Amino acid sequence: MKPLQELTLKHLLENSADEYKNKKLFGFVDGGMLTFAEFKAQVDLISTFLLDQGILHGDRVALLSENCPNWGVSYFAITCIGAIVVPILNDFHTSEIHHILQHSEAKAIFVSEKLYPKIEEYKSEEDIKIILLGDFSIVQKNIPKDTLKKLIADGSKELQKIKNLVLKFTGILTEKIFADDVASIIYTSGTTGHSKAVMLTHKNILSDAIATRKYVPEEIECRMISLLPLAHVYECTLGMIFPVLIGGSVYYLRKPPTAAVLLPPLAGIKPTVLLSVPLIIEKMYKAKILPEINKKKLVRLAYKIPSLRKTINRAAGKKLLSTFGGELKLFCIGGAALSPDVELFLREAGFPYSVGYGLTETSPLVAGTGAKDSRYLSTGPASIGAELKIDSPDPRTGEGEILVRGAMVMKGYYKDPEKTKEVISNDGWFRTGDLGCFDKDGYLYIKGRLKNMILGPSGENIYPEAVESIINRSEYVLEAIVFQQNNQLSARVFLDYEKIDTQFDTQKKTEQEQRKIIADLLNKIKDETNNNVSSFSKISKMIEQINPFEKTPTQKIKRYLYV
Repeated sequence: MKPLQELTLKHLLENSADEYKNKKLFGFVDGGMLTFAEFKAQVDLISTFLLDQGILHGDRVALLSENCPNWGVSYFAITCIGAIVVPILNDFHTSEIHHILQHSEAKAIFVSEKLYPKIEEYKSEEDIKIILLGDFSIVQKNIPKDTLKKLIADGSKELQKIKNLVLKFTGILTEKIFADDVASIIYTSGTTGHSKAVMLTHKNILSDAIATRKYVPEEIECRMISLLPLAHVYECTLGMIFPVLIGGSVYYLRKPPTAAVLLPPLAGIKPTVLLSVPLIIEKMYKAKILPEINKKKLVRLAYKIPSLRKTINRAAGKKLLSTFGGELKLFCIGGAALSPDVELFLREAGFPYSVGYGLTETSPLVAGTGAKDSRYLSTGPASIGAELKIDSPDPRTGEGEILVRGAMVMKGYYKDPEKTKEVISNDGWFRTGDLGCFDKDGYLYIKGRLKNMILGPSGENIYPEAVESIINRSEYVLEAIVFQQNNQLSARVFLDYEKIDTQFDTQKKTEQEQRKIIADLLNKIKDETNNNVSSFSKISKMIEQINPFEKTPTQKIKRYLYV
């Protein structure tokens, strides 16, 4: 990896296209990879396309699409002319997407055919250019749906028109791009219900990607299968920018990553690095691994003995590694808290996992480790270039709000200087809103969100996330949230109804009998939880959550909807 002389995405692409020219970069799991040189040629063409359409340095251009190679082409094409990319999460509601386009004052939007209906009714004071991501053709606003496929089939007349203008525009009419220029504005979908527009500079993003190099040894050939949305900064920086930086390869799925969709490419591609959120591995543990352990009485009894449990977990770990293709060297987990019992299994199984910590505002990673240096329940020490400290730590526990300073900290919130001042001090410290503490070696331990923390009857700090992790140990629980109600702790629980139906044969029961089964289970879960928490963290009431909780893109529950 050649060092970058300039921390801009344009220089990164030029650097990598020269160094890794013929290496495979982006493609689909079922074939058709772009080399670095081919990818850059596509980016140059689309950059010229944008210039020809009047997109200039500093203009905002939105990007709404499923993960695919053209997502990356669009992202780099926008940023390589000094314009600002506004990635939009696919699952945002139409009204949210329209708000983002309005608030960002986007002059153009790249959109896939599938997601086009979400913007076809968008109206703005100034006309917005709609560019189909499949062939990069301009679409007139409010094009009838029945002619959309015909337009795609006809091919892009706009691209044909400008192919001869590439030399004229590329590198001549574009303004100089600086490291501190804003490269991306990311609209978050947080757990508090308030979307924020985070401005990340070229330097923010590249500093974070470069720091990540520490966790992936150079001898590892980086092959990745993309599992998370590229519009989220976690996947964008670590799952797209980072592979471009180090000469890695990324494969995209054409469908959501269910087990049936994912297993064949895992076996064929044999990824060496994967990015994940906890929910993916937690589901595998509860749905595949635990049932196998509990299936036989002898194994179930042996699992209660620590030394035998480790032996069983080690054997299960080998099978799990084989499921992922057998060549996995680093399974990165971030975006939300990992269940302690699942992490214990991963450690004892010898599975090459690591847990990282970061936020959209920090590009994202600020703490982490490689697989060999991970510690139970810790996200690791500060990453290269990041300073971490605890604000006003509790004298007894050392816990307090985590502050971050470094090149990866955002420029601020777009059009919101007051909010920016609230979270970034004059000397550059960003207030994360997360609570944590350090061990003697500087490893960071996350305790929960500052806004979620509950004061106990005698002033004790109660972290709902810690109690939730105990509730989630139950084989009958899929998800739970803990909150304060009438000065007592309550829990809202979403049960595994499929498992309950199978185990209790509820289909043959009356409605009254079914309700009793659920009530008894909730009481049992409450008792099991209270036997494993301190006296001030005991649950007084368990509430059944009938439907799955609504979540953010990193699978954190949107608490404000339920508390």
